[in-house]
Amino acid sequence: MENLLEIKNLHAKIGEKEILKGINLTIKPGEVHAIMGRNGSGKSTLSAVLAGNQNYTVTEGSITYLGKDLLKMSPEERSWAGIFLGFQYPVEIPGVTNVNFMKTAVNEHRKQNNLPPLSAAEYLKMMREKMAYVEMDPSFSSRGVNVGFSGGEKKRNEIFQMAMLSPRLAILDETDSGLDVDALRIVANGVNRLKREDNAFVVITHYQRLLDYIVPDIVHVLYKGKIVKTAGKELAAEVEKHGYEEFEK
Repeated sequence: MENLLEIKNLHAKIGEKEILKGINLTIKPGEVHAIMGRNGSGKSTLSAVLAGNQNYTVTEGSITYLGKDLLKMSPEERSWAGIFLGFQYPVEIPGVTNVNFMKTAVNEHRKQNNLPPLSAAEYLKMMREKMAYVEMDPSFSSRGVNVGFSGGEKKRNEIFQMAMLSPRLAILDETDSGLDVDALRIVANGVNRLKREDNAFVVITHYQRLLDYIVPDIVHVLYKGKIVKTAGKELAAEVEKHGYEEFEK
């Protein structure tokens, strides 16, 4: 089976500060990977580099996505190729409604993949179906993107967007941040409904609680820009019980 993503000896910096110091990671289709670590360990930097954030500079190493050099692809090309980043703090876009924002995004993806645009009826049917994944009221479709949304509503909207775009690789950067138990369950259920044999998820989090709902196949602990421990889902429980100190020796 071809690897979906392969990272080798990845080093990256922002300004003159090196943050990633030799990441090695292989992700296969159908897998859920969890990346855990303290603030400042490099988790969000890794997600930003994968998405193509130009504030970060890769100084060494390689990233191969579906056999292609990811580092040579623009952020737009990465999105068209099926990479999705769910933000820790989703941005507001005043003056742009959810329905128009997502219709433009979906049809641009279809265009890049040589598919015809969805008709209005097809799009509305698809939108209602995907909104139901995260128990989102249809009235949200006419509101500005994330404008006036609560923290939980913004996170639901992120998962709705992911459902609409149906990515091959979804990176969820601290999706559980600021969520109460009910919102966490709804968001996690939405993610679980989107799991397929041909896609994969990278779930970035501090805590085990999200991983009680989105059960990972593989857990990595990140410390000072390196993966210092990799194991099965039991590693998340070990982190929860003992903290990160034992991995930082």
